[in-house]
Amino acid sequence: MAIRDIRIIGDPVLRTPCDPITEVDDHVRSLVEDLLETVDMDGRAGLAANQIGVSLQAFSWNIEGDLGYVLNPRVVALSADEFQDGEEGCLSVPDLWYPTERAWYARVEGTDLDGRDVVVEGDGLMSRCLQHETDHLKGMIYIDRLDRATRKKALRDIRKAGF
Repeated sequence: MAIRDIRIIGDPVLRTPCDPITEVDDHVRSLVEDLLETVDMDGRAGLAANQIGVSLQAFSWNIEGDLGYVLNPRVVALSADEFQDGEEGCLSVPDLWYPTERAWYARVEGTDLDGRDVVVEGDGLMSRCLQHETDHLKGMIYIDRLDRATRKKALRDIRKAGF
């Protein structure tokens, strides 16, 4: 196990859709251990595999003391009539936070290391995390979801920060 370095915006791995995990081997087991150890720090809510340079469909979370992971996650439900528009940040865009609209509730399905079905769902922060991390696995970063004016400001801030 190891705490891995976080890839920063501009790294092509963050913009590349991740491959599904077709076989759970020692590499995948080590990846999950690293995801769990790396996300288990103050101020970290979620971590996608590509954020540590591995282009596979896996992410971990650390929400209010609940630590977990999911392989090959798919968003299967989002609240259609309840939204949240709070500040969102990203380990791959350090220290920059912007108002990002997300569904209030999300449900993700995937598998665990033993091939068993996993369902992860929640509202508020957990919902935001599930949506944020599944976006990462599709090669998206949260700034892609910002309204036009906020996205323009975010891109200026990113250039200014030197990422």
